[in-house]
Amino acid sequence: MSYAPPVTSEQDDATSGAGVELTVDQLATRVGMTVRTVRFYAGRGLIPPPRRAGRHGFYGPDHVARLELVRELQAHGFTLSAIERYVERIPVDASPGDVALHRTLLAPWLPDLPETVDRGTLETRAGRPLSDDDVEVLLALGVVEPTQEDDAFRLAPAHLGIGVEMLDLGLPLEAAAAVQRIYAAGARSVAEQVTEVFRTLVWPHLRSSGQSPEAIAAVVERFKPLTVQALVVAYEDAVDETKRETIRRRT
Repeated sequence: MSYAPPVTSEQDDATSGAGVELTVDQLATRVGMTVRTVRFYAGRGLIPPPRRAGRHGFYGPDHVARLELVRELQAHGFTLSAIERYVERIPVDASPGDVALHRTLLAPWLPDLPETVDRGTLETRAGRPLSDDDVEVLLALGVVEPTQEDDAFRLAPAHLGIGVEMLDLGLPLEAAAAVQRIYAAGARSVAEQVTEVFRTLVWPHLRSSGQSPEAIAAVVERFKPLTVQALVVAYEDAVDETKRETIRRRT
């Protein structure tokens, strides 16, 4: 799965140069697409028609924002039909900043985006040699993922330190796989419930608050790490309570 670039300045990207118009060639260069692709998406209704001046068409920040959203959706594995359904739900008169908000919601929550590394680079990052058994444990923990290339892996840098510490504990492969299954199931459940709260309570509140798209995007970005930290604290409390309950049962 590919990942889009970090969306740290999308509001500026979407709204800067307001009033500046681009030719189709300039638009294609701006969003990293070919002219043929831009025209294809225009034909599918994913961007509004350009402003016409004689035989020439000119595009503005709205076209840039919508094409960048399309690119983000593609990076998340959306099919063309799914992208069309998603874009159809965005009001025609939505501002470039409003469209950019959708990219904020789609942006990966990892502080570091996954990257492809070879075996040697993985060992360098880990700070130690890795046996085949070590690599199997890292795979079971989800720290690395296999690729179609031999001895190449998709690595989430933020997870590697945790994975190496797990290796230092000498966990058997079966234990690593069991831990990963538990975390995956619990995380999916939490993610679905928190997403529903965001959709039904947080997002409507933000939309009705009268704040600018830039301010709303800033709140969303702050919401991400706070949610992760709250999950960590809740897990720590739950572990402590579980230990206390175990002791009470034994006594």
